[in-house]
Amino acid sequence: MAPAFSKVEYEDRLSRVRAEMVAYGIDALVIGDPANINWLTGYDAWSFYTPQVMLVDLQDGPFWMGRLMDAGSAKFTTYLSDAQIVAYPEALVQRPDAHPMEFLTDWMTTNGFAKARIGYEDDVYFLTPRAIAVLQAGLPNASWTVADLLVNWVRLVKSDAEIALMRQAARIAEIAMQTAWDGTQIGVRQCDLMADITAAMIAGTPEFGGDMPALHPLILAGEAATAAHPMWNDTQLEAGQTVAFELGGCRKRYNVGLARTAHLGNPSDTLMRTSDVVQEGMEAVMEALYPGAVAGDVHRAWQKVLNRYGLEKKSRIGYSIGNGYAPDWGEHTLSLRSGEQTIVPQSAVIHVILGMWMDDWGMELSETLHITDIGCVRLCDFPQHVHLI
Repeated sequence: MAPAFSKVEYEDRLSRVRAEMVAYGIDALVIGDPANINWLTGYDAWSFYTPQVMLVDLQDGPFWMGRLMDAGSAKFTTYLSDAQIVAYPEALVQRPDAHPMEFLTDWMTTNGFAKARIGYEDDVYFLTPRAIAVLQAGLPNASWTVADLLVNWVRLVKSDAEIALMRQAARIAEIAMQTAWDGTQIGVRQCDLMADITAAMIAGTPEFGGDMPALHPLILAGEAATAAHPMWNDTQLEAGQTVAFELGGCRKRYNVGLARTAHLGNPSDTLMRTSDVVQEGMEAVMEALYPGAVAGDVHRAWQKVLNRYGLEKKSRIGYSIGNGYAPDWGEHTLSLRSGEQTIVPQSAVIHVILGMWMDDWGMELSETLHITDIGCVRLCDFPQHVHLI
């Protein structure tokens, strides 16, 4: 199992991160986000439920630091040497009287980091407050700086090789959505439909397979269509229901989102009018998305359409997307929302999701958009209209 990209690609990513570290004034960076670890090295394993970090320095690393049981994955999914793979003993896993970070701070002390200027991610799901506290207690003479999202912002601009994988992920997303539309029938249980969709996501195409997306597939049916992220259940789809899907494709941890809406039976005029407005809003967003655009101005283009028809949506309408692990596929950097001053760069990829969640019904439409030198292009090719069944 080779890394997803060439060694040259990973070396370029590392050099860009190190340049940001110099700008931050730090000698080392402790990374806990599994997507950032994968992006820097190719490391791919479902091992982040136990303490696991990547240590990036300015010269010799990066160093993968994790459980002994998972060190083998570091050997065959990355280009790291044995010296760059630092494994803590199994005896330290999930016990109240000791912590793996104690082992890692001893290693860092022995290897010259005792007085280093160390940055760390402090707002990621899998680098816990306890882990950070143990790290800092074990290296009392180091200076510590919050460097959250340092790597994420570097990831915002995608290489040609990354875009190629996301185009493959888009093909998988199309297959998943077609599976959803084909399977949406009166009497079908939600759980059975989602099982078919999940199988399609993983099977991919005859040419390439898929991964499980970082965001699990979502079905919004009946009363659940009034919310954005409900879990499926074992109830049957019913006549008259509007059913929205937020699905995706994932290829070598690169995610592409796709949301569409179906209706079982004769749709209401309100649903169809809202669908037309949302499609018009998507066109306005796409016209406003180009290199150098201000994220808040893109949101304003959408809001102008809603104002014209007397509709309201309080949430943001998009975010950068790419490499990701559960529980979400957003990069936590660029967002399309009111007042956002971030400049949209060329070769960013943005998931624009226009969900309208009303008091007793809802609908969704989304596109994953690649920002090119002339504007933006859809990665997926799938009808936007409400699918009537």
